[in-house]
Amino acid sequence: MAEHGRSFAPTTVAGPTTGGVLLAYEVARQLGVRGIFCETDEAGGRSFQRGFKLQPGEKVMIVDDIVTTGGSLVDTIEAVRKAGGVPVCVSALADRTGGKITFGDVPFLPATEVVMESYPPEDCPLCKQGVVLKVT
Repeated sequence: MAEHGRSFAPTTVAGPTTGGVLLAYEVARQLGVRGIFCETDEAGGRSFQRGFKLQPGEKVMIVDDIVTTGGSLVDTIEAVRKAGGVPVCVSALADRTGGKITFGDVPFLPATEVVMESYPPEDCPLCKQGVVLKVT
């Protein structure tokens, strides 16, 4: 993740709570820049709180753990822009969308892609067959 971000020369790495917090700090440490995180905002979306601020035009790499819908990353990209920063790239440990997700003009490189289908109970093929899953 850090190597992907290095070529974009970010000065900050940001992640959404909760999955992106530790990753933001570790990737930032590897790049020698600061790591910050944004949290759910009462007004909707996410925002930088706890005194985190971005300088106008500050280049920000955005990281997260698992991408399922991309919602928290989209919110983080918007929070970076709202705070005056420029999102330069996005990375994640795993992309569960099978490469179907994009973040507009912000380059995205997951460390790995995992194809995993999710179903509502009424559409689940195993549920329809009466298969009971056991956790051991």
